[in-house]
Amino acid sequence: MKRRLLRTASLMMIIMLILTGAAGCAVNNHSDAAQESASPSASPSAQASPSVSALPPTQTSSSETAVPTPQVTMLIDGGIKGVYTPYGIKIGTCLSDIMAAQSKYTDLIKQNFNSITLENYMKPDSILNKAKSMAAGDIVVEFPQKTTALLNWAKSNGIPVRGHTLIWHSQTPNWIFHVDFDESKGLVDRDTMLSRMESYIKQAFGLLDTLGYTDMFYAYDVVNEAIMENGTYRDSLWDKIIGHDYIWYAFSYADKYAPESIKLFYNDYNEQQKTSAIVKLAQSLVDKNGRSLIDGIGCQGHLYTTDSIDRYMETLKAFSALGLDVQITELDVGLGSWKTNLSATDANLKTQGQYYYNLLSGIVEANKAGATKVTAVTFWGFSDNLSWRRQYSPLLFDSFLKPKYAYYGAILDHDHAGF
Repeated sequence: MKRRLLRTASLMMIIMLILTGAAGCAVNNHSDAAQESASPSASPSAQASPSVSALPPTQTSSSETAVPTPQVTMLIDGGIKGVYTPYGIKIGTCLSDIMAAQSKYTDLIKQNFNSITLENYMKPDSILNKAKSMAAGDIVVEFPQKTTALLNWAKSNGIPVRGHTLIWHSQTPNWIFHVDFDESKGLVDRDTMLSRMESYIKQAFGLLDTLGYTDMFYAYDVVNEAIMENGTYRDSLWDKIIGHDYIWYAFSYADKYAPESIKLFYNDYNEQQKTSAIVKLAQSLVDKNGRSLIDGIGCQGHLYTTDSIDRYMETLKAFSALGLDVQITELDVGLGSWKTNLSATDANLKTQGQYYYNLLSGIVEANKAGATKVTAVTFWGFSDNLSWRRQYSPLLFDSFLKPKYAYYGAILDHDHAGF
């Protein structure tokens, strides 16, 4: 594997010290590192980063905690995506308006990823227009400017898109379930809600075509997070009004209106705890002739360094055995467990790097052996400061966009992944 050595942290320090001595001025390599706001689903933004000339990379200022990074900072030629292209696996990231507004982020995205998922701006509450729905007497789908801006960015850079998401209990406005789209009135009946669901899904795919985006999309999460950890259906207004078969109808409508080029996915989290229930659900999603209405299962992959990789691989194998595509759709690996997050010490970050390496190399090997059919892995971001789980330091780059051991694990570089 051909690799290109970029400047190491130590070389950068030497050069900056020389420049400081020669020119008599301090160098600040991260002057704008914390000026960005947090993404809509994340916590408050990071504090201002320290001047590189004032602090070594692994020390801290009073306003920012820097995390240890590997001594050698190699970035691979072709980016992360290039590592997985020979294996037929797309490598993606989520995209927010915050990321798209800054070249330091967009440059990193273009270098490393060949798939984009809009972090928030294709979710129901972003694309359903209440005022126009009330005026029309039917649900109205409309892409706001923030949605089209992000899709236009992806289109101009030739990056394919995963659609996320249509039918979900969260980030879905309650007014769509009420008579006249008015929350002061009662809930509509089953037939009315099915009619609204069909109209919603038809318009969503129709709008992609009208606006010239259809060819960019290769997958779409039709239903998101409908199963609980105990295997029961989640309590939601979709389920309350229509019944458990709302999922079947969602896929039936999507199958009717989506082009063949867009694969239709069921997506969920804690998938390793819901495996049997999701398998059963997927098997039920067939038409009257026994033809499958679903093309794939999305595994969100919000993991922790204490989670069992073996158990997770068994989940991927179980889904793949259905003959469906399997995609990891929101991967991040937090330090510690969901109950206890660990500090970003060198030892803990090495454990994280090893985890990414073992998980992703395991997927590659399982794919090669025919045991899994993972066709895409999307990381839910790339730098810890933009993560919705930033307290767990879950991603590949630190707040200064320096590669962590996790990055080397992701590019399958065993020697630098913390081992």
